Amino acid sequence: MKARRVTVAVAQAAPVLFETASALDKAAGLAREAARQGAQLLVFPETYLTGYPRGLDFGARIGSRTDAGRRDWERCWASAVDVPGPETALLGELAAEHGLTLVVGVTERDAAYSRGTLYNTIVYIGPDGRLLGKHRKLVPTGTERLLWGQGDGSTLTVVDSPIGRIGGLICWENYMPLARMAMYGQGIELYAAPTADARDSWQATIRHIACEGRCFVLAANQFATKASYPADLLGRDGLRDDPDVLCRGGSAIVGPLGDYVAGPLYDREGLLVAELDLGEIVRGRFDFDVAGHYGRPDIFRLTVDRREQANVRAIAD
Repeated sequence: MKARRVTVAVAQAAPVLFETASALDKAAGLAREAARQGAQLLVFPETYLTGYPRGLDFGARIGSRTDAGRRDWERCWASAVDVPGPETALLGELAAEHGLTLVVGVTERDAAYSRGTLYNTIVYIGPDGRLLGKHRKLVPTGTERLLWGQGDGSTLTVVDSPIGRIGGLICWENYMPLARMAMYGQGIELYAAPTADARDSWQATIRHIACEGRCFVLAANQFATKASYPADLLGRDGLRDDPDVLCRGGSAIVGPLGDYVAGPLYDREGLLVAELDLGEIVRGRFDFDVAGHYGRPDIFRLTVDRREQANVRAIAD
């Protein structure tokens, strides 16, 4: 059998926080450059659209919230996107223009119910511009819960694409063994891991996942500085004692046996591009297939509830 070879790219970049136009303009430039280098798939960081608000507290303390914090949250809400919506349509046009499959971290505004809740979401867009699916972060980490609601099993998504089966989990979701198993059980080949974690230990995580799942892991992080935050942001004073570089990056591409294919990239924005031999996945699963012959369903079994968990349901007469 002839091995499938695909060229993939990971973007390490940050837009101006909460500025949708900035994020889309930058995405267009990165997509153009990735396509110029022959990429068929481009992965963006966690909440790339419209930025990961590292260091902001939105005026929240136990038992109280400030008016300024509420106004900053309103700004975050206003810059969020509907899925589907105008911004995903623009991303679709970008994907189709360059023949790219896009995996983009976004802050998603609830469009189905109250419109008051935001989600930390990955969107998958095919090379023909179609929205292939989305995944909402199951558990926002720590004070991220001020911003984002919890996703459910209905978006534990792995999608078919012309270059393979693509899916992923967001940042610390990747520490959830059962969530990873839900990905492996769907035959994932190209595992996107958008993140905001720049610690050395994150590298151990993505290398473990690649080796455990016998898949390629494409980990995208932002390189973000204070300069990428709007000067008129009300909570900006809270960053006074933080370093100028808020997130150093650490984006990388890892092969199915846990070895680096590209990166990690630190201390600057950039694009990692690599040609992958998907035959490595098959060869890697020869001696270890976590969702197949290395499983023990007589001892362990995972049940995944794929139903949407909605607070409000309309029942027709």
